[in-house]
Amino acid sequence: MQIVIVDDNRVNVALLKALARQLSDVPSVDFTDPVPALQWCLTNDFDLLLLDYMMPVIDGLSFLEQLRLHPGKADVPILMITASHEAQVRYDALARGASDFLTKPVDRPEFMARARNMLALRRSQKALAERAATLAEEVERATRLIAEREYDTILRLSRAAEYRDPETGLHLVRMALYSRLIARQLGLPEAMLEMLHRAAPMHDIGKVGTPDHILLKPGRLDDREMAIMREHAAIGYQILRDSPSPLLRMAAVIAHSHHEKFDGSGYPQGLRGESIPLVGRVVAVADVFDALTSKRPYKKAWPLDEARTFLIDNAGSHFDPDCVEALLSAWDEVTAIHDRHQDECVEPPPAPVAAA
Repeated sequence: MQIVIVDDNRVNVALLKALARQLSDVPSVDFTDPVPALQWCLTNDFDLLLLDYMMPVIDGLSFLEQLRLHPGKADVPILMITASHEAQVRYDALARGASDFLTKPVDRPEFMARARNMLALRRSQKALAERAATLAEEVERATRLIAEREYDTILRLSRAAEYRDPETGLHLVRMALYSRLIARQLGLPEAMLEMLHRAAPMHDIGKVGTPDHILLKPGRLDDREMAIMREHAAIGYQILRDSPSPLLRMAAVIAHSHHEKFDGSGYPQGLRGESIPLVGRVVAVADVFDALTSKRPYKKAWPLDEARTFLIDNAGSHFDPDCVEALLSAWDEVTAIHDRHQDECVEPPPAPVAAA
């Protein structure tokens, strides 16, 4: 706790210092010039200001007004000391932020009672502020823990879907990082980047509803089988839609739209251009790029430069050109993600053994 005394009369300052010393364990700092006093008050913490009304250069009212406008100084108790008995002086001081008044000559018992009350008020203010800060930290920590658990659960469910699909390994990690990178290069806000990073791995959650004989078929799918396979986009949307979680609602949009194509030839709705949700356009680029550059039991990984050329050649038809440009504009980071998150060697499935 600390008291500040501002009065241009040295005798008054000496009197107020003597009175302040009778307040236990509360040091004081004093000024007879209001200009350096105001500067000190603006840049230092204190708990009670004893402020004279009549002063040269900056009077008490101006001092009050400038101090109260400064961040962090709106609630500090200020005891205005004045020789004036005019009510208007008190009204003006209250309007500009005075907490209480003392009339000269200062009465010791009155001073002690008012000063102790105001210091007690300040202690309460600080205790409430500290408690509020502690509660805010606890809420933030609890919210972060809930978000981490939600993400962990979602990632595990997404991996469950991936385990039914040949696209296993670190595909979810890489495509989520590519998605975040694209969104960042597009200038999306940080909160959006974080949510997209967490939602992107759920893009193929609807494959849990795809029959095994289609999902795991080693050869090409016929038209009927392809139509069934494509239902996973709508299935994923139905699984995730209408959730109270903003993260799951974004994931629903991604699941439904990441197979749409910029020229309108995609599925399931045949959306075109910017009618495709932005998150779907972002994930479409990230997902296809990682699929091309990843080794699978049925194919070799494409070199990064060949996958880059594929994106460029299909920008404006399959892919949103802005999303392609966003990925390519951070190519060093793309290659770093690719190199840092490599799958273990994926072996092709064993050939079937002929029946004896």
